[in-house]
Amino acid sequence: MLTNTFIPEDVSPNPSWVILDTPDQWLRFSQPVGDDPKHALVQSSLLLDDLRCAACSGIVERGLTGLPGIVSARVSMSKKRAVVVWSPDLILPSNILSAIQKLGYSASPASHNENQLNATAKSRAAFWRWLVAGFCMMQVMMYASPSYFTKAGDIATDINHLLNWAAWLLSLPVMLFSSRSFFSNAWRDLKFRQISMDLPVALGIGITFIVSSAATFDPSGWWGHVVYFDSLTMFVFFLLSARLIEVKLHSKTLGAMEALVSRIPENTERQNLDGSYTRVLNSQLNVGDVVRVNIGEAFPADGKLILGQTKVDESLLTGESTPIHKNLHDSVVAGSYNLGQTVNIVLETIGESTQYGQIVNLINQAAIEKPRLSQLADRVARPFLFFIILSAVAAAVLLWDIDHGRALMTAAAVLIVTCPCALSLATPAAMLASASAFVKRGILIRHLQAIESIANIDTVIFDKTGTLTDNHIELKSIHVKEGCAELDSLALAAAIAQHSMHPVSRALVTAASQSELSNNVAFELVDIQELVGAGMSATIKVHAIHSGQLKLGSAQFCITGHETIPSADKRYQQVYLADDHGWIATFNLQEAVKNNAAQAIAQLNEAKLEVELLSGDQLHTVENTAKTIGIKQFQAACSPSDKLLRLQWLKQQGRKVLMVGDGLNDGPILASAHVSIAMGKGVPLTLAHADYVLLNGDVSQIPQLIRHAKKTMWIIKQNIAWAIVYNTVCIPLAFFGWLSPWQAGLGMAISSLIVVINALRLTQFSTVQFTDSSSKA
Repeated sequence: MLTNTFIPEDVSPNPSWVILDTPDQWLRFSQPVGDDPKHALVQSSLLLDDLRCAACSGIVERGLTGLPGIVSARVSMSKKRAVVVWSPDLILPSNILSAIQKLGYSASPASHNENQLNATAKSRAAFWRWLVAGFCMMQVMMYASPSYFTKAGDIATDINHLLNWAAWLLSLPVMLFSSRSFFSNAWRDLKFRQISMDLPVALGIGITFIVSSAATFDPSGWWGHVVYFDSLTMFVFFLLSARLIEVKLHSKTLGAMEALVSRIPENTERQNLDGSYTRVLNSQLNVGDVVRVNIGEAFPADGKLILGQTKVDESLLTGESTPIHKNLHDSVVAGSYNLGQTVNIVLETIGESTQYGQIVNLINQAAIEKPRLSQLADRVARPFLFFIILSAVAAAVLLWDIDHGRALMTAAAVLIVTCPCALSLATPAAMLASASAFVKRGILIRHLQAIESIANIDTVIFDKTGTLTDNHIELKSIHVKEGCAELDSLALAAAIAQHSMHPVSRALVTAASQSELSNNVAFELVDIQELVGAGMSATIKVHAIHSGQLKLGSAQFCITGHETIPSADKRYQQVYLADDHGWIATFNLQEAVKNNAAQAIAQLNEAKLEVELLSGDQLHTVENTAKTIGIKQFQAACSPSDKLLRLQWLKQQGRKVLMVGDGLNDGPILASAHVSIAMGKGVPLTLAHADYVLLNGDVSQIPQLIRHAKKTMWIIKQNIAWAIVYNTVCIPLAFFGWLSPWQAGLGMAISSLIVVINALRLTQFSTVQFTDSSSKA
């Protein structure tokens, strides 16, 4: 029985891969994971070849997870990529690559340059296999055509026999060259007691060739005199055509994702001590290096302009298509293109730590994740292939006593017509196409499953600050208690606020940096803590005036007892500063509602979605914002626990909730919602706890994101329905002998292509407004 996955016992490394076993080498395609330095883990990204169906990805996953030192292994058939988490104390990259090779597949480190070279070489080989199959098919069809238009006996026996021999000779290159990958993969399956899609394909090809060869060598034998070389060559040509087109279409669906991952050049001009420049690999760059970036090149790392000024294109990083002007000493980000003139930058952040590196990691993580429907298809693929092989055997047995040749060809048609690929591709092809469309608009997705989740939501909860309002918050005025100076109070507030990423904190820090603060105000803060949704506290170690504990935040957090403070100006948002003796200062800040927020809320309301606003700010501020943008349900002065309670209550009512926040201060509620979106502008991506990240913070993209997710799920259902209907109809037709092998091959090829072509509809991010939450197209 082909039921057990082979786990290689000997994983001794291939000598050519031993060079990868040092940290400086494996970190080129890996990154450390985990927080325990004593038990460090490494996550590596590998490129795989010879994956043909969901069963193949399962074979590799099970084979790797059975090895000592492998913590987890996830394989994406659609991206031909594996992400492996392993312990350097127990296993090394060369052992992992050797294990994959022993499973019958080839693997290599996921270096983009190597990927491009491998892809080019494989594409050329596939093209030559297709070309040979096509040429031989046309010649075989030419020799077989007389039998299509004549009756039995019209062609002399010796002429007919000669035509059969010519067809046999022309079929040999198809068998030995064009079909070689099918047979090598099938042999691998048999060798390791496993099964994938190429096994029934190879059996079908082999049976057709054997029966036709027997009829050619001995037309009077028990297998009959009919040959099927035309069906054989047509089937191989159709299947290779489908796979060639599928690869092209697949690269198109992933176009934006691949363009983003590949946009940094492999080498850069680095300035030497004498002022000259040397072109070096990016892996040799260090923080503090000065590099020269020419027009049309991408910046290799995050840095600051130190020579020249230019315009940069950050469209694939933020979704903003307008070039941005950069002056001397302005910051530039890795992956953005230099459009103006040649400039010099000093590198400040390199590698995985850059925003570009974080984005690429998110993209690769998302692409490797298997959504629920894809996992279901993977579980179905293996038993489905067993069922097909048993069906082919049954068909041959039933027809054996009637006609041996017909029995074998019917079995071949059953084997050939099956299409588990269409079922396996139905979900990942559509979701990866949508993920590519999201990237074009500056939307990152952490988990492909989030597409299904956001398509089913019926309630949207918004945070206010930094989500519906601009990140730019301006300090308008300061009120202080008698005896305190405004600038001293601002200095205290900014000293605490600089330890927070909240937009209000950044506004105070900005205001302090622009003010002429007194140099004789000396203090040191220790034990700085942030209570999410309330404020910050710190202990003053040394200060000429104040001592004890300082608090910065909301009135509820800072003001205790019945202390009298100035009444709040309803035009502004208030932030309070207090110490052990009570209130010190009130900071009035003004934040503007985003221009497109009202339009986004209106579109969500049109889609019959319930929209709520939960904020920790004062009632008058929240109420004004809600009225301005058209939100009827709102709640002010919310602590994080209050927000969680509201979310839990909605979930108990059976609501599917989307939470939209700043990605940092709303971490708990973002994690608890069915699906979540973080405004990534200004927030480190590694700290944005959400399923989606909007890099440009454009809230107007949320309605379109939901609509596109609904369209994605509708196309997935179409693909799955097509795969089920196709197999349900075609397998019985082949079983009862109503489909010839060439017709079965054509049907199988078309079935896979239909799924991929249908998914192509998702590569463009629709901007059409929708009026119904059940909209599908």
